[in-house]
Amino acid sequence: MMVCMTYEVEYERLVARTYDSVYAVIRGSSGDSAFYRSMAEETGGPLLELGCGTGRVLLDSAETGFECIGLDASNEMLDVLREKNPPENVSLIHSRIEDFDLGSGRFRLITAPFRAMQHLLDPQSQLAALRNIHRHLTPEGVFVFDVFDPKLAAIAVEEEPEVLDATFQYQGDEMRRYVTVVRDLSTQVMALTFRFEGENADLVGSTRLHMRWYYRFEIEHLLARAGFTDVTFFRDFSRTPWSSGGEIVVVARRQAN
Repeated sequence: MMVCMTYEVEYERLVARTYDSVYAVIRGSSGDSAFYRSMAEETGGPLLELGCGTGRVLLDSAETGFECIGLDASNEMLDVLREKNPPENVSLIHSRIEDFDLGSGRFRLITAPFRAMQHLLDPQSQLAALRNIHRHLTPEGVFVFDVFDPKLAAIAVEEEPEVLDATFQYQGDEMRRYVTVVRDLSTQVMALTFRFEGENADLVGSTRLHMRWYYRFEIEHLLARAGFTDVTFFRDFSRTPWSSGGEIVVVARRQAN
């Protein structure tokens, strides 16, 4: 049996400290933060965001004024978020997606933005997380998340040499992030090694994390096993109906008993 390696020990200081700067470049134009905020506006609070990290999406959703809880397994990431002095309607929890306990039937909306579910590396942990999420939703509550849609030609390459992934500014210093990818095709798990170099000597170094890719109908099967029967798939954050080649954006509704 494969051991589930969560992101608890993998998002180290290097990733946490550079996260906002890197993903302002890589993710800023995706529209994901506005999409999750619109889901909060449509659904109402309270809201639970899983894998909230440094608050890139959570703080935008919190502007709705609803009660927002951010949960993450990395204290390093949560420390960066705490330094931003989040508003009073935001509270933070250090826990794992598979086993948090915040009270059954509590949340109208639970979200897991930007690949958070891909840090669950085997079906046992995925189902544990989904069943836990289902338990925490109110009747007719909504779970929304996104993962990348695997491009088969790229996934078939087991090892990719190091390439420049992002050039970004950190506190006035120019930094560069390089990435190396190794894939295990039998488990659908990819190991990514990030190497940082640049003008800020405190942020020069390497760190590694693992992610599992999902296929669209695999997700539907996992959600059904966890009790979700009303599921909609989009290919982007503009809510375009799903077809291969974009994102996999999932809106799963809990049915009233």
